[in-house]
This record gives sequence, structure tokens and C-alpha cells, in this order.
Amino acid sequence: MKSLITFILFCHFTWAATPEEHATLKALPIISSKCIACHGEDPNDIDGELNLLSREGFLKGGEFIKDLLIPGNPGESFLMTVIKWEDPDFEMPPKENDRLTQEQILDIETWIKNGAPWPSQAAQKKILASEKNKRITKEGLIIKTSGGLTDDWTFRRYKPETVWAFLPIKKPTPPIEGINPIDAFVHAKIKATQFEPAPRADLRTLIRRVSYDLIGLPPSPNEVAEFIASAQEDFDSAYSTLIERLLASTQHGERWAQHWLDVARYADTGGLSNDYERSNAWRYRDYVIRAFNEDKPYNEFIMEQIAGDELADKSLRERVGDNDNYKNLRRKGQYSSKEAEQMIASSFLRMGPWDPAMVKAPEARQQYIDDVVNAVGQTFLSTTMRCFKCHDHKFDPLPTKDYYRIYSIFAGTQLAERHVSWQKYDNKIGFEEEKAQVELLHNFADSEARRLQQKVEEYAHTWYTTHQLPYKNLKDRKNDPVDQKPPRHGGLSEAEKGQLKVREQDEWIWNRRTERFLPMVQSVYNGPDPKFLNARKLRMPTKIDSSWRPASHILTGGALEAPGEKITPGVLSALGLSVEGSSQDDPFATPKDLGGRRLALAKWISHPQNSLTARSIVNRIWQYHFDKPIAGNPNNFGVKGALPTHPELIDWIAADFVENGWSIKRLHRLILTSKTYQQSGRHPKQYELAQEDPKNDLFAFFPNRRLTAEELRDSMLHITGELNTAAGGLPIRPEMNMEVALQPRMIQFSIAPTYLPNKSRNQRNRRSIYVYRIRGLADPFLETFNQPNPNDSCEGRDSASVSPQAFTLMNSDLLTDRSIALALRLANESKTLAEQIQRAFQLVFNRNASQSEVAKIEPYIREMRDYHAKHTPKPREYPTQITRSLVEEFSGQAFEYEEILPVFNDYERDEQASGVSPRIRALADLCLILFNSHEFVYSY
Repeated sequence: MKSLITFILFCHFTWAATPEEHATLKALPIISSKCIACHGEDPNDIDGELNLLSREGFLKGGEFIKDLLIPGNPGESFLMTVIKWEDPDFEMPPKENDRLTQEQILDIETWIKNGAPWPSQAAQKKILASEKNKRITKEGLIIKTSGGLTDDWTFRRYKPETVWAFLPIKKPTPPIEGINPIDAFVHAKIKATQFEPAPRADLRTLIRRVSYDLIGLPPSPNEVAEFIASAQEDFDSAYSTLIERLLASTQHGERWAQHWLDVARYADTGGLSNDYERSNAWRYRDYVIRAFNEDKPYNEFIMEQIAGDELADKSLRERVGDNDNYKNLRRKGQYSSKEAEQMIASSFLRMGPWDPAMVKAPEARQQYIDDVVNAVGQTFLSTTMRCFKCHDHKFDPLPTKDYYRIYSIFAGTQLAERHVSWQKYDNKIGFEEEKAQVELLHNFADSEARRLQQKVEEYAHTWYTTHQLPYKNLKDRKNDPVDQKPPRHGGLSEAEKGQLKVREQDEWIWNRRTERFLPMVQSVYNGPDPKFLNARKLRMPTKIDSSWRPASHILTGGALEAPGEKITPGVLSALGLSVEGSSQDDPFATPKDLGGRRLALAKWISHPQNSLTARSIVNRIWQYHFDKPIAGNPNNFGVKGALPTHPELIDWIAADFVENGWSIKRLHRLILTSKTYQQSGRHPKQYELAQEDPKNDLFAFFPNRRLTAEELRDSMLHITGELNTAAGGLPIRPEMNMEVALQPRMIQFSIAPTYLPNKSRNQRNRRSIYVYRIRGLADPFLETFNQPNPNDSCEGRDSASVSPQAFTLMNSDLLTDRSIALALRLANESKTLAEQIQRAFQLVFNRNASQSEVAKIEPYIREMRDYHAKHTPKPREYPTQITRSLVEEFSGQAFEYEEILPVFNDYERDEQASGVSPRIRALADLCLILFNSHEFVYSY
């Protein structure tokens, strides 16, 4: 890219346009876009009698302006006054947003100096044709695509630095030899300033930083002591050993999967009006964790998520041979271990929010396809696809035709919960306990619904007898004329009518949740559009019309009602990378057969020469280590995304990443062993550097960051000794604020069942990546600390500090319970108060308390002992049943119904303040202070 930019700069100084060329390429397009709409486009409505469709019109002037244009003399041409907004009565264009830029004003001035030439249409056409054949000029470069809706767009020029991500990757030579290449690029840029890189961080800070980055947990006091002792003898060896130990930990995958799930929008429910549970989504979550632990090559990771079902079915067919046997095994989900893994990976295509309720089937299908096209673009290509759905991209070389070619790839992708047999890596611990609770709640809803339905049928019997008609049950009379069947809810009071709707909805919900325990996955298949869509239950049909093909068009303005040009499936043309097996006539086309479209796309995305893919993932990995990406918008590498601070560095890393097998763990090692990563979080010239480089674009020191919501919760559990490190399986449900858990959550026609925590304390205290993600009910602690909304892809966690965070850390039940748990641990492991204080600092901060800190803390704890001896807190209450109130939709009358909360009948509570001694409560006050400190909440 550097050589291309140099060539363009050369062109800038050597290429000179003739007056006619300048007019055609610069001045007249400005006049056309900024003036003609009001001054000539409509001959019956010309503002101020000023027609600017020709040179003669400029010379003639209008009703109020006669000297608008004086060729050769811009100083006397009133046109310059108008476009510069120097006369308040004549400011053109009149809207602020339409004002000419300084560059455009200069072009108009040059045009006037040149005599205001206005070449003929034939001359303009010739000039434009010649210009289109020049790939690079001083105005920029033309990126060849499949073509826009207009020639102006198709032959639009781009500044090469703004379309850097679309240009091929050429691995640059590091500017400094003999050091880590990352340091070579970073230090070279720093040396161009008056600054130096920050010194290496102290050993305690470094091990905490690496531990949080690689496993999302702090090191234990013993691990810190061992590392410091080893590093003081041989830093390189100790540091390398530390990195390898953490990369080998199963907790590494749990940490890095969380990053990916942020981007992929993982949740356990579907969102929108019903927010139905996606009962087997957790298998995808566990797949991602395994992928990072096993260092699955990233290109394979891509292939499996976009086309895992196609890969698995293709493998099964080849393995079995016999078509009937293949169909039978496919229907039953009898896949091999690798095939099952591929099937589970395809759940990526089901991660977005979707519910067809109250939406026509074609529109619901469009919503899904638009969503998945954008998700694939943002996740794997750092390209926001929805920006060129309705028109050619306003800024990037992405024609709307290419959007609909990729749309066509997914046009036959249908949603289904598919059977996939359990594998040895599936954690089924807790199935029986969970299943018993779901069945209990399901049976309660079912029994209540049956009780009310029985009343309806008793009334129906009476109605038929009265009308001297034979009795028909509910199903048989459903389509009868109104005057030949009883009222729909005859025999029920208005309250009972509402109760029946609630119970029927509950029965659907709990029946859906029984699928948690079935060997199924949230997946897709290729086939015709179903006639009926219901997010409550989506299944693959037994017979699929293999001859069906979707009708694919460019949708004008993105509207289904306005199909335009017919198109065939294909990929983005701007990259110039052809599809494997495509023809020379259309190198960007994918197969027209339904089976294999997504696989062809996945191969194209994961191709070593795809300039977006490798840049995208290495930029994300860099960001997760430094809390700051090289290219500022990891989901958008387009013209409007922030440019890379180190363009050669990102290209070198991307090229190296592909050359070395797409290994993410290898990239971790490369980054972590760089001096850039090992820098201190404070620079010797911090104030001066902040003035010159306020965003730390130089990476002259290591950026401090606040721990994520999950790191905060997991760290507290780890420090208190409560963390259950079991991996995988069903989502866990920790306690959440009772007011939030019990608040009514509206879903279609009803209220969702109450959020119920796990009965077992051990199960509740697993890592936060396993927490049940409900789109319609965010965990208040995790949300307060900026866990992202799973409806949108999160390119980077928001680190904003807001007042509810301080209240949560000081007053929430979660912090109170963790403080009590830590106090109990301190009392169990240390005898004296001084020892307990030291142990608390070692566990929370990985250091000893100073003498001054101990001197301040000891009298504080003694004072709090006296306070707590006089005050006894009340125990927290857990209801086993609640009464809900709703309004019946047709009558408008309020009604009530009962909801049981059986988990609290024999609930295993956390140790709470009401159940421990004043001495423990006083010690817990110290623990609460430590958990509120910056030293704990931030990674430095």
C-alpha cells in the first residue's frame, strides 16, 4: 500500500488537467450536484429565474444577479461570493449540510480562472471515457467492482489510505532488525517523536495483566510469589512459562470465547415479542470455548460457523453412501464427532434476535437474511453490510448488487432445531435436577390450563344440548361457522379467560424448555421457504424439494415490493478475489445449487488472500490485549471507520498470522512477548505525552482498563474461594436483584415466567460466561458494568463510568455476599487481625498491606465490630409463590393469577450478613472496601 500511495503522490505533481478536463471532471459535477436541483432541473420551477444548465445561463444571470460569472475573473464573479457564504442574502447552497468544501470552492475558482469552459456533451463523454481507463490519478484510485447503479458510482475514485482494508496485504519489512516485529513497528513510530517507550511494568503488575488477558482471572498469591522469584533469576524463561501455563488452561477458552460471543451476539433466547428460549444455544457457546482452547485454526473456525451444516451433511453423505440411510441418519442426528462439531458451529447463523410473530412470512424471512448477511460481514470481514442494502455504499467500494449476491447465498438458508447426538465433550451434569424443575413448572401450567379448558368443554356440552346439535370437541369445531359452535371461551369469567391465555402461553414456554435436555442444536438447513414460521418450534421437514431455487433480485430501496435486476449468488467484488471454481465470465459467483452456496462463501472469506479477513481478526485480538485496536472500528474497516494508527503493523501481523496456520495462540505469544505489551501503564513523561498523544495512538505506554463485568464477578468468586470451575453445559442462573427477577416482563399475550436462580450454590457460582443470557432480562450487575446488549454485535466493550456502578459495588447483594464469603475465608485461614488484613491484601491485590494501611484498617475494623454487635441485619426473604396481575385484552378487565417459585422451597442460600457473627461482618466491611478499590477494579 505504501508504494501505491507514493505513486499517487507522484501523479499528483506530474499530471495536469487541461481546462476542459478540469471542467468535466471537477467543476461541472459540483454544479450538477449542488445547483441544478433548484436552478434548471425543473424548467417550470427555476429559482430566481437563474438557469444553470449551461454556460450561457451562468453568463445571463438571474432575476437578482447579473454578474454571476465573469470568465477569467473569479474576484469579480458574484458566484464566488455566493458559494463562500460571504453575503447573508445570497448563501448557496442554502443548507448548512450542503455547503461546498474548501476543495470544491477552489475547483470552482480554478474553473472561472480557466475561462469557465463548458465542453460539449461529446467532448465530456470522451474525457470521462479516458478518465475511466486510468486506474490511478491524483484524485485517487478506481476499485473495480461488479458495478454500481450508476456510472458515476462505478468509476468513483478513492483515496488509497481510506480504502486500505480492501487493498491486498503485502507483508512489509520491519523497520528495525533483531527485535520482536511488533516492537520494530511501534518503536519506529515512537522514535519519530521526542518520546521513548515506557519502561517494563513491575512483575506483580505484569502477571496480573497477563492472567486477566489470557484467562480472565487474577493470579493466586502463590502464583505471584513463584513468578516473581523465577523472573528475578531469568525473566524470559519465567515469563514464557507463565504464558504457556495460562494458554494451556481450560479457562483460557472461557476468557477468549467471551470476546467472540460479544461479536457473534450470543444469547439463550430469541428476543423480540416472545423472547422464546433457544434451548440448545449453549452447545454453540461451548463449541467456541473448545475452539479457543484447542487453538482451532481461524480459517477452519470461519468455515464451520458459516457452513458447518453443509460440511457435516456432505461428510455424512460421503461416509454413508446409501441415500436412504443418509437421510435416516441425518434426521436422527447420528453424526460423527467432527460432523457434530460442525453442526453445532452453524448455530452462529442463529445468534441474532428473530421472531416472526405478527409479521408476514416473506418479511420475516427478509429480516432474518438481512440480519445474517450483516452479521457475517461485521464478524468476519469488519464490514457493515446493511450500509449498502438500499443503495450503493455512499463511501466504500461496495455496490448494492454485491449485497444482494450475498443475500442470495442465504436465501435458501432455513432455520431449524436439528437433532445432533450428544458427544463426549457435552457436559450433561445437572440435567436431572434441571429437568425435574422444568417438568414441575410445565405440569403446573398444564394442569391449570386443563382445569380451565375443562370448564370450557362442560359449557360446550351444555350449549350443544341446548341447540340440539351433536357435541364436537375443540379441535373438530374449530372451523365451524360461528352460529354452529359455542363461544370460544364460553363458561369462563373474564378473569378466567385471561388466566387461560396465561396458562397456555406458559405451557408453550415450558414445553419449549424441555428441549434443553434433548440432543439438538440451533442450526439451519438448505431448502424452500416454509409456508408457516413460528419461533416456538422450527423443524427441518422430512422431504425437501431439491429443485427449488429462490428468485433473487436487487430489492430497490431494500423493499420486497420493488424487485429490480435479477442476480445470482456471489461475493464482494471489490477485493478482486475470485471464488474457487468460478468461471472467468463471473469470477465472483458462487454455485447456484442451494447446497454449497454458503460453503463457497466460507472458503472465499477464509482464503489466505482475502484482504479483510486476516486484518479483521488480528485487529480484534490486538484490541483485546491493549483495550485499543490498531484500526479504530473493528466492525467497520470502511472509509468512515477510524484509520489504523500503524497500517504496516496490522498488515505484517495479518500476513504472519496466515503464513503460520491462522493460529491465535501463536499470535498471543507474539503480542505478549513484545516489549510494547510489557510496558508500564505509566510513562515517565505522562503529562507531556498526554498533550501530544491523548489517545495513546503511539502505544508508548500500556493502556489501563477497567475489568469487564464478567471479570469482576469471576474474580470475586475466585478470591473468595467459591468459584466452581466446571466447564460447559446448561446455562447457570446466579442470583440477581430480587426486584428485577420478580418484575413483570411482558411477552406476547402474557407475562414471562419469573427468573429463578439455580438451587445449588455451587452451580450458581460458575463462571459468568455460563450465565443464562435472556435478551429481555439483562442481569443487573453485568449490565451495570457494561455487558453488551446481545441484539447487536459488540466491537468493543463500553468502559464508561456511571454512578449506578458505584452504588452496585457498595450496596448490591452480590457484593455483600462476596464480602461475607471472603471474610469467612480470612477468618478460616488467618488467626490474628493483622494476619487477616495481610491475607486480604494478598488475595485481592496480590501484594502485602503496608504498615500505614494496617495502622488505618485495624482501628476501623474494631470500630465496626462494636457497631455490628449492636445491629443485627434481617435475613433476605425468598418467596415461594407470587400473585401476578394483568388486563384481559378483549374485555379490558384486570385479573390475577398465581405463579409458583419451587426453587426457593429448599434453596441453598449464600452465607449472608444475618447468619454470621459481628466479627465476620466487621471483617466483611474491609473486604467490601477492597472490592470497591481501583486497584481491584482496574488492570494496569
